[in-house]
Amino acid sequence: MKQILIEDYNYPLADERIAKYPLDERDSSKLLIYRDGGITEDHFRSIGNYLPHDALLIYNNTRVIQARLIFHKESGARIEIFCLAPIEPSDYQLSLSSTQGCIWKCMIGNLKKWKSGNLSLHVEKENFRVTLSAERKSTSGNTHQVQFSWDDSTISFAEILDAMGELPIPPYLNRNTEASDLRTYQTVYSRIKGSVAAPTAGLHFTERVLEDLHKRGIRTAELTLHVGAGTFQPVKTADANEHTMHTEIIAVPKQVIQDVRNYLGHIVAVGTTSVRTLESLYYLGERVHAGKDLHVEQFEPYKEDHVISTEQALDYLLDYLDATEQGVLHADTQIMIEPGFQFRIVEQMITNFHQPKSTLLLLVSAFVKGDWHTIYDYALAHDFRFLSYGDSSLLYRAK
Repeated sequence: MKQILIEDYNYPLADERIAKYPLDERDSSKLLIYRDGGITEDHFRSIGNYLPHDALLIYNNTRVIQARLIFHKESGARIEIFCLAPIEPSDYQLSLSSTQGCIWKCMIGNLKKWKSGNLSLHVEKENFRVTLSAERKSTSGNTHQVQFSWDDSTISFAEILDAMGELPIPPYLNRNTEASDLRTYQTVYSRIKGSVAAPTAGLHFTERVLEDLHKRGIRTAELTLHVGAGTFQPVKTADANEHTMHTEIIAVPKQVIQDVRNYLGHIVAVGTTSVRTLESLYYLGERVHAGKDLHVEQFEPYKEDHVISTEQALDYLLDYLDATEQGVLHADTQIMIEPGFQFRIVEQMITNFHQPKSTLLLLVSAFVKGDWHTIYDYALAHDFRFLSYGDSSLLYRAK
């Protein structure tokens, strides 16, 4: 593969350009529109003016969980356990609904103070009294398997997180989670719990905007990708191709795959998570046809000759779901979208402004055929707000 120097995807982002809080009205954020190398701007509430009337808008319905648990040892030492993904049960919904204990992959803060033994945390609220215990089982790199158990089998792990956990807002906000974040760091259409970070392009949508799109005849559909902490991980290698991409779990209803098949050429993705999920469908279709497992490898799009059409790949997925009598495609993807990637499904993308030297910026560059500087220079010069709580853009794919 051709070397991609991550330093070529750097730009000056001063702290004051990072939006620390959202605007009072989500849809009053600024909207940059990029098409054929040209740029205009508006406000997000007017996005319907810029979408094709025959578009299919697809968004990620994942919901952020309160995944950060704070324990204190008898010595007073503060131990932070950040739940990343379920291991046993491995299914998000089964793990979150468990009342009998569960094991999660976690990151641990102040690990040196937790060398052995169990941690416990007691919470007592009206009609809610529970003691949660955490036991570290094993370590792999900078993550750890932690077994959680509690003393009330009528309470689910989801309820425990809601009562005890903190919402993990992005580290670059450099502030503590506040009560307002419980509302503002969720999309208005979030409903499937599992993410540790919001799909932030969706934060600009309001019921008013969705109703306007409906009146214009623009169809919407939803899929699920549970966003992991790896979304905040900068590329630290000089060559981006030496970076290890994180794996994320996706779920796409059969009807959405059929809709994508019917609307090819008219697909608008809300956010990079939706882009990654939709573009992964092609490779999952290839893998189903070849009898392989439902996992898209990091550099799979760049390694082989891909001879089947997008329509064929989607048909293979639909046939597979019919044969296995499944209504939802469950898979995982490690796909890394970088310059040189061939987009097969997404035509327009709604996305925020991303960190320098990030995989998200590489994805944007791939989408606009390397013209990301034009977009970011404009945004910096015209007082756009950056990152999760910042402003947004509508990008037309460069041909």
